[in-house]
Amino acid sequence: MSTAIWWVRRDLRLADNQALRAAMAQSESVVPVFILDPRLLASPYSSTQRNAFLLAGLRSLDQDLRQLGSRLIIHQGDPVEALTILRSQSGATAVYAEEDISPYARRRDARVQAALPLILTNGLTVHPPDLLLKKDGCPYTVYTPFSKTWKSLPRPVEANLLSKPTALNTPKGLPTLPLSFGPALSDQIPFKPGEAEALRRLEKFVRSTDLAIYQYGEQRNRPDIDGTSALSPYIRFGMLSLRRAVVAASQAIEEAPDKMSHKSAETWLNELIWREFYLTILYHFPHVRQRSFRSQYDGINWDNDTQAFEAWCQGRTGYPIVDAAMRQLQQSGWMHNRTRMITASFLVKDLLIDWRWGERWFIQHLIDGDPASNNGGWQWTAGTGTDAAPYFRIFNPVLQSKKFDPQGKYIRRWLPELSDVPDRYIHEPWRMPADIQIQTNCRIGQDYPRPIVDHASARKRTLAAYKLVSG
Repeated sequence: MSTAIWWVRRDLRLADNQALRAAMAQSESVVPVFILDPRLLASPYSSTQRNAFLLAGLRSLDQDLRQLGSRLIIHQGDPVEALTILRSQSGATAVYAEEDISPYARRRDARVQAALPLILTNGLTVHPPDLLLKKDGCPYTVYTPFSKTWKSLPRPVEANLLSKPTALNTPKGLPTLPLSFGPALSDQIPFKPGEAEALRRLEKFVRSTDLAIYQYGEQRNRPDIDGTSALSPYIRFGMLSLRRAVVAASQAIEEAPDKMSHKSAETWLNELIWREFYLTILYHFPHVRQRSFRSQYDGINWDNDTQAFEAWCQGRTGYPIVDAAMRQLQQSGWMHNRTRMITASFLVKDLLIDWRWGERWFIQHLIDGDPASNNGGWQWTAGTGTDAAPYFRIFNPVLQSKKFDPQGKYIRRWLPELSDVPDRYIHEPWRMPADIQIQTNCRIGQDYPRPIVDHASARKRTLAAYKLVSG
């Protein structure tokens, strides 16, 4: 009986899994394996809660596999060594895996392919990164033409999605590590791991009675409203395929009852394309993990005040919208996209701290932390990347707060010390008269910090620093 190894990496799902389907098409028996790579788990970019979410996802995948008569094999160590051992134990003739595009993943896979018959399939993206090129053969570095080309290519439809297997034959007796190890997922993490939960959330977003996808365009920038899909952790680990998300978005666009609904669904599709754009950028320009895409901005004279950075990390800057977002990140492992932009702008443009400091902090805490999207988002905000916001675009944290959290609901949720502050002061609590500070038990400088920087002065300083290198 022929046997193949399905090497699970960022595809913790059974439905619409191209690597799994390829293995099943070529072999009568399939060995699902996940390798705990110490170089990834112990890297400076590792996250305890993201690892916990991953391990919980592996346990969920194992349960799903057992319903098919299979199970998940767990190995630990160098992938070449682990796969070589497993191939010897199982008699497998080939290893199938979904291609990854990070610099480390590509180096790792090149080593594996030099030693073993590794066959890589698509699946991380809808269109492979080396397919979406300009007419001159160069990669796109601006989102709009990239998205136009992306949309001009055949888009997956429901019929293209691969169904979940009804059975999977896996050899008995293969040694495996237990799945009971590793950190436990915090009760404060608002994401239940697993493919079933991912599909439930997708269905709720695009099909439930409230039809959130048709309100996405208006609500997606409001952190005080549950107006996004919150699917990013599931797409990050492949508990939901990007193809399935695109199919759902396309169907919603076609079925939209009016122009506003159509535009909202189109906006969500564009966000999925942004994800693919940043994956493509990382594939073609791996240096962005260490340096600015626009090299001239590597010359910025950053202030890099460690005390200011620590205040930002801990949500103690004195700007409520910034602090609420940073507390949300630490407690829940997630942050609303609008507040990701606000906090990033504050770190880089108000505190003049190197964007790489913030990029690393985010990747160390985000459940959905993805090297490509995280890097792309930070460089966009910092004005150093592809398709970046102009360096002179600097978010005013108070105006952003008033616009996107008008009643301060988001602020009060994550900053309980401001829970009794009147609406008129919730965005600028330092303006509260002393008697109101006492009445609300929120004394500025004691119960809640004063602003660590003056935004207007900081803006002038940042513009000067950027202008020196912008030419």
